[in-house]
Amino acid sequence: METPALHTMAHFMRTRIMDISHRCALSAHLGGGLSMVEILATLYGSVLRVRPQEPRWDDRDRFILSKGHGVLGYFAALLAAGFISEEVFATFQSNESDLIAHPVLNLDLGIESSNGSLGHGLSMGIGICLGAKKKGKDFRTFVMMGDGECNEGSVWEAVMSAAQLQLDNLTAIVDYNRLQSDGDSRKIIEFGDLAAKFRCFGWNVSEVDGHDLGQLLNAFAQTFALQAPHVIVAHTVKGKGISFMENNNEWHHKRLTKADYDLAIAELGAVHA
Repeated sequence: METPALHTMAHFMRTRIMDISHRCALSAHLGGGLSMVEILATLYGSVLRVRPQEPRWDDRDRFILSKGHGVLGYFAALLAAGFISEEVFATFQSNESDLIAHPVLNLDLGIESSNGSLGHGLSMGIGICLGAKKKGKDFRTFVMMGDGECNEGSVWEAVMSAAQLQLDNLTAIVDYNRLQSDGDSRKIIEFGDLAAKFRCFGWNVSEVDGHDLGQLLNAFAQTFALQAPHVIVAHTVKGKGISFMENNNEWHHKRLTKADYDLAIAELGAVHA
């Protein structure tokens, strides 16, 4: 998919995130879902080798949402890619729905993993990648993490293991929006140069503007001589695309009122016009 089509996909995703957040009439994780829209549009619109009409295809690429609270962006991407219908999407956070506040494994809907506590997705991805190599399969696994999630020690155990195992079929993406539930990530645990840390552990590293579709496409297309995993450190803005949500951590988890919804939709319409 070319970049103009990805722009259209990203705009569709943001609009549908607003629609479903308002419709469900409950608090939802808006900020972290909006920050990863361009990343997921690039993955589902251009990068992942998947078949929406054959979601259990054995040779499909796998995507693991380790920052599971970003599920609004994930479900919007699955809708845009054709894995889930508008009817299913409309059930978000309703009784007996398959789409709740965190992903729950459902291969028929394209959901590859369940998620609760942070810090486990990369380890799961390592297991999938190692299994693929042992079976002689060439599918790839992509794991999306948050920068706040990288406070977890389990993440760094997995980082070391992936390099040791030479998992060149693994790509991690860090949605580096610099905010987490409790506030400014740099005040909670300061990373310094996150990209340099991954390099020290033996990973191939790309560092990009996580809202620049061209940079994202180039990063996902990079090839490396070393037999090592790849991480894309994507610098993003929490709440991206809605001015009153951008870098405003009140929107980490909050209910979208009718007045806020109307403002957001008007702003998205103006941007897309």
